[in-house]
Amino acid sequence: MTRGYLIPIGGAEEKLRHAKILRRFTSIAGGDDARIAIIPTASRMEDTASRYEAIFRDFGVGTIDSLPFEERADCKNPEYLQILERATGVFLTGGNQLRLSTTLGGTPVADMIRERHQSDGLHVAGTSAGASFMAEHMIAGGEEGSTPRSDMVTLVPGLGLTHSMIVDQHFRQRDRLGRLLTSIAYNPRPIGIGLDEDTAAFVGPDHKFEVVGSGALTIVDPSEMEFSSMDSAKRHDPVCLINIRLHVLVDGGTYDIETRRASRSTKRDEESS
Repeated sequence: MTRGYLIPIGGAEEKLRHAKILRRFTSIAGGDDARIAIIPTASRMEDTASRYEAIFRDFGVGTIDSLPFEERADCKNPEYLQILERATGVFLTGGNQLRLSTTLGGTPVADMIRERHQSDGLHVAGTSAGASFMAEHMIAGGEEGSTPRSDMVTLVPGLGLTHSMIVDQHFRQRDRLGRLLTSIAYNPRPIGIGLDEDTAAFVGPDHKFEVVGSGALTIVDPSEMEFSSMDSAKRHDPVCLINIRLHVLVDGGTYDIETRRASRSTKRDEESS
């Protein structure tokens, strides 16, 4: 049994020039031999799937399929399920994460992605809405701002590929620290991951991940939290959180989800030596 990589991306990833994140996903999925299934369900733009198809084709991927799950009935299509069964990588596009959860949730498609990711080495990447949808708990919406407030965020069930994190995206660009802190305050079991645009976490089968991209990844670790006022806060009140750990990692930084240890990037040290 081999768990695949989980790759949440903060949105607006570089698609031209180096396209570092998408190229690395392609390599992990098998390079020229990869079989990538694109799921554009979150997007309402008609050309979303075709744009990613062209990108992966330019990388040399030989087998690329777009799976247009527009209705829940589409998720029972034997042809689509057969494509998923053969895929080495799944890519979830951006858009509206509620379209993903309401269309795919509880269907054979969601079950197959979970089962194949956990035991058959299927690698799953998602950008923006696709990144949020990956975890057990998904941020469906919320307010901007850095201060957590009692009603700042709406959480709904996600795809359930990981129980160890809650993911938020467009993090710095849309000032989302407060809603990530609020999400963690409800139940301080998982860590919170805030991904800037053009930034990804490559989470390996060993539950360690590396940051890749031009922005930063913010980690909120509640494992040593001593107090939360969430249970007594009134509507829209600020929430008191004591002893929350926070890390900010950039390209090349790593984090071990099990030990909760962060390590800085050594790339500059290596380049200067």
